Amino acid sequence: MFNFLRSAPTPSLAEVIQMAARGEVVLLDVREAAELQASGTAKGALHIPLSIVPIKAAETLAKDKPVAVFCAAGARAGQAAQALGGMGYTAWNIGGFGQWAAAGGPTVRV
Repeated sequence: MFNFLRSAPTPSLAEVIQMAARGEVVLLDVREAAELQASGTAKGALHIPLSIVPIKAAETLAKDKPVAVFCAAGARAGQAAQALGGMGYTAWNIGGFGQWAAAGGPTVRV
């Protein structure tokens, strides 16, 4: 009945890091620009602030690759992943940028 609410199981952060290195997943940072400037972001990540994800997703993201979404702590990433799932994307909330960095995910300064 509520199949639209289902999402693919989220892989572990270590798996997402490996998938990103192989180009098998899109990394999406939904924080505000000032947050990226203050702390950097995941290497290769696209930046779409949460408030415009529904508007920009169709012109920026392809539906043939899963989207791993992160923010500062995971709440906004969850909202974005849910919105993307409703739009037909496979989207995973992978938590916060600090978790990405702590798990060994490559980062860059912007």
